[in-house]
Order: sequence, then C-alpha cells, then structure tokens
Amino acid sequence: MDKTIRRFENLDAMKDEEHAYWQSRPAHERMSAISEITSALYQLKEPTADVRRIQRTLVHLQRSQS
Repeated sequence: MDKTIRRFENLDAMKDEEHAYWQSRPAHERMSAISEITSALYQLKEPTADVRRIQRTLVHLQRSQS
C-alpha cells in the first residue's frame, strides 16, 4: 500500500489523480472496493442487521401464451 502524503493545489487535481488511480486498478479490485463500501454503508444505515449483500426483491410475472 502506498502511504505517500500528497499535496494538491485544488480539488480538481486531487480528483483527477484519484480517478487515474482507480482506472489503473484491475476490475476485480475495483469491484471488491465497491462491495466493501456498499456493505459499510448498509451497516451504517442499519447497525443491528448483519448486511452481507444487497437485498433484492423477486417478482414473478406470468405472461400470456400468445
């Protein structure tokens, strides 16, 4: 892990570097980070629940046989 402290002149420069960093990471690492952040946010929303993934609602639709 890179623990270098960087100083930026403005917010746009910081965001540009952050965007470049995440674009340089492999897809599986980006997806893992998204999963970790999502789980942490759901845990903040409902601290008593053991939220391990996004809950989905299943809907069964019947189509006519035409």
